[in-house]
Amino acid sequence: MARRAFGHDPSMPEEIQRTYRGRAERPEDEVRRQGPERALVIASLEVTGDEEEDRLRELSELLRTAGAEVIETLVQHRERPLPRTYLGTGKLEELKELVVRHKPDLVAAEGSLTPGQQRALEDRLTTRVVDRTAIILDIFAQHARSAEGKLQVELAQLEYSYARQEGLWQHLERLGGGVGTRGPGESQLESDRRLVRNRMATLRRRLRDVARSRDTQREKRIGSATPRIALAGYTNAGKSSLMNALSGADVSVDDALFQTLDPTTRRVECEGHEVLLSDTVGFIRHLPHQLVTAFSATLEEARDADLILHVADASEPEARRADRARAVGEVLTEIGAADIPRLLVLNKVDLLPPEERLALAYRHPDAAQVSAVTRAGLDDLEHRLAEVARRRLVTLDVTIPYAQGGLMAAVYADGSEVTQEATEEGTRVHALMPAGAAARIRTALAESAARG
Repeated sequence: MARRAFGHDPSMPEEIQRTYRGRAERPEDEVRRQGPERALVIASLEVTGDEEEDRLRELSELLRTAGAEVIETLVQHRERPLPRTYLGTGKLEELKELVVRHKPDLVAAEGSLTPGQQRALEDRLTTRVVDRTAIILDIFAQHARSAEGKLQVELAQLEYSYARQEGLWQHLERLGGGVGTRGPGESQLESDRRLVRNRMATLRRRLRDVARSRDTQREKRIGSATPRIALAGYTNAGKSSLMNALSGADVSVDDALFQTLDPTTRRVECEGHEVLLSDTVGFIRHLPHQLVTAFSATLEEARDADLILHVADASEPEARRADRARAVGEVLTEIGAADIPRLLVLNKVDLLPPEERLALAYRHPDAAQVSAVTRAGLDDLEHRLAEVARRRLVTLDVTIPYAQGGLMAAVYADGSEVTQEATEEGTRVHALMPAGAAARIRTALAESAARG
C-alpha cells in the first residue's frame, strides 16, 4: 500500500509528509520487495461466526484494492479493544513473533486505532501499523480523479493525520535528551502542525468555492421538472455497471472497492420521459465520518433525489446483504436522506439459478431484479423510472385554435405522450407536461380568448 503524501502543495515540506513514526521505519539498507505489499491483519472483535468472517473478508478486499496482500491474520475476541495497546498482552506477544517470522511490510487493524494505540503497536513491533480508516483513505487517494475529489481526499487525510503528528519527530530522541535536544523537536512539531492547519484552512476555502458552484448547478436541477434519481449502495454492488447500462455513460467498473468517487450525472430516457440519473460513492460498513463529511457533495446527490435506487448484490448471502443494507441506511440517515423514497434493485441476478431468483421475488416482492451485464430486467426498471417522471407531470387537455400553431409546437417541445384530434374549433391536444409549461399554455389561451 503506497504511502500517500498529504498533498502537492509546494509549501508543504517533504519531511512532514510521512504518515508513520520515524522509530517504526524500515532499516535504510533493507531491499524493497517487488509486487504488492505484504500485510499482517489483526482484529479485536466482539463477534464470531459469519459476521467475523465477513468483516475480515472486507478488510482483505480493502487491502487488495489498496495494493496489499494478506499473509496472516490474528484475531482476539474481546468485548472491546484494550485502550492502550489494542491487543492483550498474550496476543501482542504472539503478534511480535508473527512479525519476526513473516517480516510484513505493514500490520493492518480491522478497526479504528487511536493515535496512542497506533504508537504503542509501532513501538513494540518496529513495523508500520495502519487501521481501517487509513486504508480507506489510501484507496480514496488512488481513485480521486477530479480536482474537487483530490481536494476532499487531501483534507480528509490531513484531518486524520493531525492527531498523529507528534510521532513524526521522535527520531530526535536519538540526540540523547537533555538541554538543547528537547526544544528543536518540540518546535519542529509545532511548525508542522501550523503548516497542516494552514493547509486545511486553504483546502476548506477552496472546497467552499467549489461547493457554491455545485449548489448553483444543483438548484437548477431541483427547479427542473426532470426527476432526479440517485444510485446508492454498498461498494462493488454494481452501481456503476447499472449506470452504464441505463445511460450509456462510461463510468469505471473495475472489480475493486470505491471505483466511483466523483459524482456522475446523466440524462436517461425512459419510455419517452427524461430522468437525471446520478451515481454516488460506494458505501461501506462504518464508513469513516471524515469521509462522509468530505464527500458530502457527492452524497448530496442522494439527499436531493426524488428516488434512491438502492443497488444490492443479489448473488450475496441474504444475511450479508441485510447487513450491508443496514450500513447503507446508516449513511443515508447521516446525510439526511433517510426519508427519500427508495427502490431496492437486486443486481447481478444473472449469477443466480431460476429457483433462487424466485425465492428472492418472494422475500422482496417490490424489488427490481436486474442484470447490468445481460440487461435482464432493465425494461421493468425503466418502466418504474418512467412512472416517477409521470408523477411529476400534470395533464394538459385543451383545444388550441388553428391560428395559434406556436402553442402546438410548445406542447411537443415540453410535453410527452402527446395525442391530438382535429375539431371545428381547433386542435384538441392531450399531453403530460411540467406544471409550469402547462400553465403558460393555459394562460396564453385565456389571454387569446379575452382579446376575442
